[in-house]
Amino acid sequence: MEPTLHEGDRLIVLWGGPVIPGRLALVRLPDSPGGPRPLSVKRVSGPEADRPGHWWIERDNPREGVDSWQVGGIPASDVAALVVARIPALPALRGSLRRLTRGRLG
Repeated sequence: MEPTLHEGDRLIVLWGGPVIPGRLALVRLPDSPGGPRPLSVKRVSGPEADRPGHWWIERDNPREGVDSWQVGGIPASDVAALVVARIPALPALRGSLRRLTRGRLG
């Protein structure tokens, strides 16, 4: 979700919170051919026009990740949590995480 979120940031979420267009949310994406995908942070664009009860979600970085442009709208039940706050990572922590994972994050 760069440039909005960065490696090492912490998020405070409201589980089962309301779906609010324009806000970040923790969502369950449909399974890929390789199996289940992890929970993901995406921006809720708005309700899907053709399917009531489904939301259109997008990524902030169009060059990375999966969103509704690939998988279509997602059911409201797959919007697990509303992101209410971001706690930025300390610059020293970002470097530590990069060294610990040898650059394998995200």
